[in-house]
Amino acid sequence: MEAAIKTFFSSPRFAVIGASTDTGKYGYKVFSWYVSHSLPVTGVNPKAPVILERQTVSTLDGLESPSETSISIITPPAITLKTLEKAKELGIKIVWCQPGSESDDVLNYAKENGITCIANGACVLVDGESGLKNAGRDWKL
Repeated sequence: MEAAIKTFFSSPRFAVIGASTDTGKYGYKVFSWYVSHSLPVTGVNPKAPVILERQTVSTLDGLESPSETSISIITPPAITLKTLEKAKELGIKIVWCQPGSESDDVLNYAKENGITCIANGACVLVDGESGLKNAGRDWKL
């Protein structure tokens, strides 16, 4: 998993599927983590056009360069599966399924379709610092 996390953080762009304006939700916490680490991140939320003073997009189709984007997913497994289907169509090769967003169907779909899926309890909020370091990304809080 360490190699996959290094690859994830080597990406030039990031997106958070399920980014939220609700400070109590993990969609907000994960998006905020990217922002606080000065990473080029886009929130994906069909209802909130701005989160943390950053423009969001309503769907993956709205990303500037989807095939160059690593995506964090914080949605229920059924939505995660639909997200992976769209990710495949857009050429996205690596995703991070936050705890609770994955299922056997999600993991099998990713594996069968050549999408690297970081999952099984790995969390950006816990594992992100070491992932950034391993990817050689400098950041300042």
